[in-house]
Amino acid sequence: MDSNPYLNFFDLLQSQQESSIGLKSSYIPLFGTQASEGSNFEQDSPAARTPKRTWIPTDDVVLISSWLNTSKDPVVGNEQRSIAFWKRITAYFSVSPKLAGCVKREASHCKQRWHKINDLVCKFDVKSFQVF
Repeated sequence: MDSNPYLNFFDLLQSQQESSIGLKSSYIPLFGTQASEGSNFEQDSPAARTPKRTWIPTDDVVLISSWLNTSKDPVVGNEQRSIAFWKRITAYFSVSPKLAGCVKREASHCKQRWHKINDLVCKFDVKSFQVF
């Protein structure tokens, strides 16, 4: 049997607040994800999110072309940071006439898609592929 005089955590918290600070307040602040009615904490509503735009083969071709033309640029070369490199690719990608009227993509989206395409290309085995 416990000899603890505190029956629950609330009693323990109250006793510590009274003894260490000297204030006798019944206010207990909210922690973590708890929220009161007047707080600014609200979940994103599904209507506020923008819909995902899937990558189509035309997007992939333009992205590959953008990557090739940007990475082979002899003026800038490899003297650039990753963020600058992907911003240049995104700029090249977004001005393509094949994508006129489409929603603009961010550099992080292009980078993620490129790595996905690159992984699939690296896994491709030319020896097992036969054209009839």
